Amino acid sequence: MTQDPVQAPVHSEVPAGPGTGAAGKSGAVVQLEGVTRTFGAGAVAVHALRGLDLTIEAGQFVVVLGPSGSGKTTLMNVVGGIESPTSGRVVVGGRDLAGLDDRELTTYRREDVGFIFQFFNLVPTLTAGENVALVAELIGAGEAEARASLDAVGLGDRMDHFPSAMSGGEQQRVAIARAIVKSPALLLCDEPTGSLDLDTGRVVLGVIHRLARTGGRTVLLVTHNSAIAAMADRVLRLRSGAIVEDILQTEPTRPEEVTW
Repeated sequence: MTQDPVQAPVHSEVPAGPGTGAAGKSGAVVQLEGVTRTFGAGAVAVHALRGLDLTIEAGQFVVVLGPSGSGKTTLMNVVGGIESPTSGRVVVGGRDLAGLDDRELTTYRREDVGFIFQFFNLVPTLTAGENVALVAELIGAGEAEARASLDAVGLGDRMDHFPSAMSGGEQQRVAIARAIVKSPALLLCDEPTGSLDLDTGRVVLGVIHRLARTGGRTVLLVTHNSAIAAMADRVLRLRSGAIVEDILQTEPTRPEEVTW
């Protein structure tokens, strides 16, 4: 498989799509008020989140750090509408997620939020372009939007390549293109470099960072890799479901300078 260059070219910005998140240029304010998330009950209950109060400003690039079991992924899932809090309020873009029914939550996840995970989850029998177009079709977009998304992550010339013919970094960039084809106001990234080496990870971080900066998207990136925090506007440290540190960084490190 081919290797990713240290710097991936980004040729264009993704055009606004038809969803409610299509105005993703302005990002989304995320507010948590007294949010708890408990799994189980009684003596075996697991308190994944413990009374979180948090406001993330529109356009902020936030990295969430913490060991396994600290509540990082649960926080991301609650903001993304994948899980509901046991108590408290989650408000994204002015909408209280608790007030949304199942159909409205599905629309929120489909149109307003871009998800990027550690594992690429591409359909192996579809080309890069077809993988992105599959999501584009769900929101009424088409091939032009899929091509623009791949251009935005530097893979416009790989539209017709299957995942098996692409490096790990290229596959992750296809996954990013799939996430941004709907022009979401909010990007949620769960260990996006967890299965990549340093140079390839820098490429992927650079793509996410540029997409955040050029599109004004709000980014919540969850990781156990503390080195990645250097490139964030804000760093949150979680321990046992609570925020134990909240740091604003006025001069974040450039993605290509991050090392681990």
